[in-house]
Amino acid sequence: MSLTGTPEADLHTHTIASGHAYSTINEIAAEAARRQLRLVGMTDHGPALPGGPHLYHFKALRFIPKHIGEVRILPGVEANILGEGKLDLEDQQLAQLDLVLAGFHPGCGYVGQGQGDNTRAVMTIMNNPQVNVLCHPGNPEFPLDYQAIARHAAATGTALEINNSSFGMSRAGSADNCRSLAGYCARYGAPVALGSDAHIAQGVGQLDQALSEALQAGIQPEQIVNLTLKSTLAFLGLEE
Repeated sequence: MSLTGTPEADLHTHTIASGHAYSTINEIAAEAARRQLRLVGMTDHGPALPGGPHLYHFKALRFIPKHIGEVRILPGVEANILGEGKLDLEDQQLAQLDLVLAGFHPGCGYVGQGQGDNTRAVMTIMNNPQVNVLCHPGNPEFPLDYQAIARHAAATGTALEINNSSFGMSRAGSADNCRSLAGYCARYGAPVALGSDAHIAQGVGQLDQALSEALQAGIQPEQIVNLTLKSTLAFLGLEE
């Protein structure tokens, strides 16, 4: 598989429901269409994040249409890791969503200490088949054993996110960690997801640096799960 063009899907976006984001899903879809994306993940933060949406937000995502214009919308969540095997949505709730990202965020109740605890918590979460993507794993606030994580991702089929925002405005100090992780993903053939982590419509589809870093690390195009609409839906087990 050769790389032509840019990714057709952005799996990590936030609407006003996240409490600290500034666009509606209609505005995000319009910007996605303008940038010639074919799919976006609507992945608002889980309810444990201060200011995040109430649990009922995720129960009510049935009201979101499958397409807005020509853009496929995947109702999902960026769930918070609370401990080993524990997220802030239960498996029954996760099963109702098309896309589940999981990651660490401060102020959400996680009490692990250091790289060992963090890595064990992440690897246990990756064993959950409901979890599709481990988001922004390069965050230095929650250090991880990147070699172990990449090997486990290859074994479980969980995608590791290369988060475009981690190279700029978010999570200072992440860039070198992301590059290290990308190298291990290349070595072990782990699935990789690219995400803008957009908190406003203008950020949707901003994946250029994440894609560049992935390819420079030696990650093969076929490892990037959201490179095309077809590959994204196949990775998630969804129909067109």
